[in-house]
Amino acid sequence: MKVGELYFLQELAPKFSIPTPEFLTDAARQTVLKQQLKAWGVGIVKPDVLSGKRGKSGGIQKVTDPQKAQKVMKRTAAKEFHGQQARCAYIVQAVPADYEIFSAITYNSTTLSPSVTVSIKGGMDIEAVAEEDKVTMPVNVFQGLDAYQASQILTQLGVTGKLNSRMSLCLVNQWDMFISTGMQSCEINPWRVTKDCRIYACDFKATFDETNFKAHAIESSLPEYPTVQTPFEEEMNAWSASSHQGQAHVSDLGGKRILPMLFGGGASTIVTETLCQFGGDPIFLSDFGGNPPYDRMKKTAEICFRHNLPKSSLLLILGGKANNTLIDVTFSAIADALEEYVEENGPIDIPVIIGRGGPRLAQGFAYMKKSLENLGLPHVMFGPDTPITLVAEYAARMASLLDEKKGDK
Repeated sequence: MKVGELYFLQELAPKFSIPTPEFLTDAARQTVLKQQLKAWGVGIVKPDVLSGKRGKSGGIQKVTDPQKAQKVMKRTAAKEFHGQQARCAYIVQAVPADYEIFSAITYNSTTLSPSVTVSIKGGMDIEAVAEEDKVTMPVNVFQGLDAYQASQILTQLGVTGKLNSRMSLCLVNQWDMFISTGMQSCEINPWRVTKDCRIYACDFKATFDETNFKAHAIESSLPEYPTVQTPFEEEMNAWSASSHQGQAHVSDLGGKRILPMLFGGGASTIVTETLCQFGGDPIFLSDFGGNPPYDRMKKTAEICFRHNLPKSSLLLILGGKANNTLIDVTFSAIADALEEYVEENGPIDIPVIIGRGGPRLAQGFAYMKKSLENLGLPHVMFGPDTPITLVAEYAARMASLLDEKKGDK
């Protein structure tokens, strides 16, 4: 579940005392818009859409005239941005500032805990910021982030005096919002600081963890954004909703190398992150498991194979050590679906990498091994003693190497 800046302005920022610019939605009357623009001097029209780089695609425009502002908002609300339809348009107060700060909170796969990243290069993509211009600090979920820790981060970046103390409070409030609402990640980029040291959170995006009860306990309902789903996502989502037995969640990533059948919630996210980091280019993000019965898992695998196997360089079946999921049931279902795909579409020639642990693992490996040998597919299997991140790195490097060899030919 993702949200953008407008929901933040309307619901989250007031609740957690985070300072923001004033704003109006496209439903505001012209008299109100006229009064606000006169007070602001300049307003900025934005689309409420979950697409990055809105400014580069012409989605953000400065306005001073109320009539022009209304026209711009209508056009903006009707546009698509990188294949996503805007939910509506809104206008925010333009904040003049010479100083911008980036801050983000997300779960870190290295420390297996949340971490706070702060940079004095706000407004830039964080990947493009030099290491000396940003600081990342792990946060203990039981102790939280306090003002002293936040001040330490800012001091390392050279932020001192009144700005340090005020910005420290803003970071603590951002942490309180993150941990209280069941977020997986949240980013404010930038915080704009005026010459008299007033701070405003001027852009925001966040992802909520659907499995976290805190995300469902939020007093206001989360907004529904128009989406452009691929045929694969549509079919899988319909199949997932048809039964409560076992998970079948996917999100198309547009990759072209690895077909990842992943099990285990948070483990799926870590594996996908590792695949991307080492050039695995996963086709989609998946979260299967939940002890699905044979028929449920077989249909899930069949949909994955039909939509994605022809463009795959490698099939990855990977998850942590299961507690309740019967490995032989899920593996036999996947193996049978793979054999049926080959019978209907002809032979395939891609490697298969498997990593898993849990009940009846030996029986599941035996069944899978027999099927892969019958199909003549090269394969490697890893047990629960091998970390899933190492298996994912191995798969990513192998897929990259295979594609390089194809390119040489």
